[in-house]
Amino acid sequence: MQQRKIHHEEQIEDALPPRAADQTIRLSELTLVSTNDLRSVEAEWRRLEKLGKNSLHQGFDWCLAWVQAHHSELAIIQGVVDGRTLFILPLEVIPERRARIARLLGHRFNNVNTGLFDAELAAPDAEELQNFAYGIKLALSDKADLVVLDNIPLVWRGIRHPLSALASIENQNHSFQLPLFQNFEATLAQLNAKSRRKKFRSQSRKIEAIGGYDHIVPIDAAEKHVLLDIFFRQKGERLRLFGLPDVFQFPGIQDFFHHLMDVPVKGTDTPLMLHAIRLRGEHEGHIAAIAGLSRKGDHVICQFSSIDETICPEASPGELLFWLMIEQSCREGASVFDFGVGDQPYKRNWCTQETVQYDILLPLTWKGSLMRPLLIGVTKAKAAIKRNPHVYALVQRWRSRRCPNVPEAPASDAEPAAE
Repeated sequence: MQQRKIHHEEQIEDALPPRAADQTIRLSELTLVSTNDLRSVEAEWRRLEKLGKNSLHQGFDWCLAWVQAHHSELAIIQGVVDGRTLFILPLEVIPERRARIARLLGHRFNNVNTGLFDAELAAPDAEELQNFAYGIKLALSDKADLVVLDNIPLVWRGIRHPLSALASIENQNHSFQLPLFQNFEATLAQLNAKSRRKKFRSQSRKIEAIGGYDHIVPIDAAEKHVLLDIFFRQKGERLRLFGLPDVFQFPGIQDFFHHLMDVPVKGTDTPLMLHAIRLRGEHEGHIAAIAGLSRKGDHVICQFSSIDETICPEASPGELLFWLMIEQSCREGASVFDFGVGDQPYKRNWCTQETVQYDILLPLTWKGSLMRPLLIGVTKAKAAIKRNPHVYALVQRWRSRRCPNVPEAPASDAEPAAE
């Protein structure tokens, strides 16, 4: 990334299709292009998204589904050298706390963010990073006050992130992964395999006693959408039970996931595939547990999950479903099962890897300069609460008192909005 001499270029109206409102900033050999039209950079976007180091959450279909469900102002930043796109940062500008903050599309529903970077991009030095930040400021200062790139691991899949030196603060949430092997027994061997097999047999016997179950992965479009709506109802009821906000009721969120369901599966790759435990026998058709998985290459991410404990809760259908999904992921050649962000006991019981993520905050205006320490302070406060079991228990009890006569909410019920 060569960024030495900086000068402002005139607006180039014909650089991209007429629908795009574009501005070009040339930084020596690097040109930054800001556009509000995803389609204008789709070809280069799809080229970059194929690289394993780039998160599926910055994939074109994931971002397009988000844009189709929301109407925020877009700021897609494209870095070009000699006609070759070296990176894309898909951002949207959102009003927050009387300021305009540019965030990655999907933000709170993304489990790991990387942006999209070319494999040939060398690690930039301090001067290049300084020029990069200044170029972003020139490109976006008329649109936003602060750029927030959150949930970025400094090292992901063995590769250091090009912007790692710009990290502002450790995110309050870590993510958790289980390495997979083609042999499911080898995968279990990383854990307490004997105990897990015993628990699985016990869960299966309890459900068999009331008629048995099917592990379903619907492929019919109508069935997929029906199951997704069942998840929204199921999750909403459980969140209300514990007095927690239902993040899936926020404007555009359900439409976003429904759009993802319509994206065709490419081999084993998909932005969203539903798995469920469906009971047989006297409770024929009852959905006891649901989970949504995404896959890109060998990387599987659990985006969300829910359970219905009204029937046979002692069988732990949610835990049973994870066993079945991990077993299937092994058979299908995945090498990582990612439980996503949020520190919860069931994730630690399954996972052998913990990934620390960071946030990058780049102020663009005086408002952004004031907002940056405020947001860093909020992140520090959240981290302090989450990492102090006593304080976190107090917060959970306070939440429970808002909805009397119910038990304290387990952390898993707050997914995916791990605040």
